[in-house]
Amino acid sequence: MSPDDKAELLTGGSAHGQPAILCTAQVRCTDVSAVAQLSEDLGPGPFSLISLLVSPLADFGDVVAQAERIYPDTDVLACTTAGEIGESGYDDGLIVAIAFPAAGFVTTSLLIEDIRNLAVQQVVDRIALRRVALQERILDMADEFAFLVVDGLSLSEDTLAATIAPALRGMPIFGGSAGDGTDFRQTLVALNGRVAENAAVLTLARSKYRTKVFSLNHLVPTDLKMVVTGADPAKRIVKTINAEPAAREYARIVNKDPEQLDRFTFASHPVVVRIGGTHHVRAIQQVNKAGELVFFSAIDEGMVLTVATPQNMAEHLREKMTELSEEGHPANIIGCDCILRRIEAEQTQMSRELSDILSTYNVTGFSTYGEQIGPLHVNHTMSGVAFYHSASDEKR
Repeated sequence: MSPDDKAELLTGGSAHGQPAILCTAQVRCTDVSAVAQLSEDLGPGPFSLISLLVSPLADFGDVVAQAERIYPDTDVLACTTAGEIGESGYDDGLIVAIAFPAAGFVTTSLLIEDIRNLAVQQVVDRIALRRVALQERILDMADEFAFLVVDGLSLSEDTLAATIAPALRGMPIFGGSAGDGTDFRQTLVALNGRVAENAAVLTLARSKYRTKVFSLNHLVPTDLKMVVTGADPAKRIVKTINAEPAAREYARIVNKDPEQLDRFTFASHPVVVRIGGTHHVRAIQQVNKAGELVFFSAIDEGMVLTVATPQNMAEHLREKMTELSEEGHPANIIGCDCILRRIEAEQTQMSRELSDILSTYNVTGFSTYGEQIGPLHVNHTMSGVAFYHSASDEKR
């Protein structure tokens, strides 16, 4: 690799011969000078925002503290992951950095704490004040979006997303729930040196570049339906389906051994719920000791669940990336990709093909415990934002 090629790669060199808009870098989380190396690879900036996507194998607190020392005057948000999306697609054991150059972006970030006991009006008021202040700062940056990272074990993403979206007054929002590999023990977020559980970081951004927030999934509803007849919504637990023990009835419907249900079963036999004319995934996380189903997102009694069947994930992702390129190729894409998609890719031996597509389209991001799009918390999807040069930029 030539020095020029290496430099382009480290700063997020784009596919299709386009110059990058974002600066990206990655290091192995075992590197003792990881954050210093990331800083060197990102370049001098200045940056309006830096996002760190941190493998659960890293010392998250130490990474955040190092970043605060190196970037005392720049907003730095961070979260733990269920896997990373780096320069070669799916990966593990990385710290991935995404930096937003100040010449092209103006941002403001806020830490929202104690989200299980959300002070709704206070949060709405804080967001409204930040949104108005941001709009008044730089008038020539017309495109806007919001990015949310949230504790993936808080069980509060649904309420939070439904609270935040209306306060944004039409600003498109996407995001992901922080992960912990496949351990489900501890998920963390941070802003400017402060590490928190039961919390979220919301960033509002305006850009001189064209942006497009998107969400995609490759699941098609079938005719197999089931009704939740017993649930503990606060804990996202389904106790009974069709008045039968939940795990056993789910297994019967998808024709599986109830004693052999695992994350691969849930990834290949997801269930969806119809909301406003569109089906959204309500993914199953695990079977608990009582034989109940624990879900990744909101669930309640009376909800009708439909079993979905996956399309070819690689073909579907390639098709959606092509759609995002219809009015010009994205220079960068940030992706929040559900851990269940990665699990399904491993099960179907598509990981390498999917990684190649993600790399080709310069997707950087992380695997999540759930995704936010608009007012919804969803699963088994990829949500994200694509960045585009203007026609005049592309000719330079």
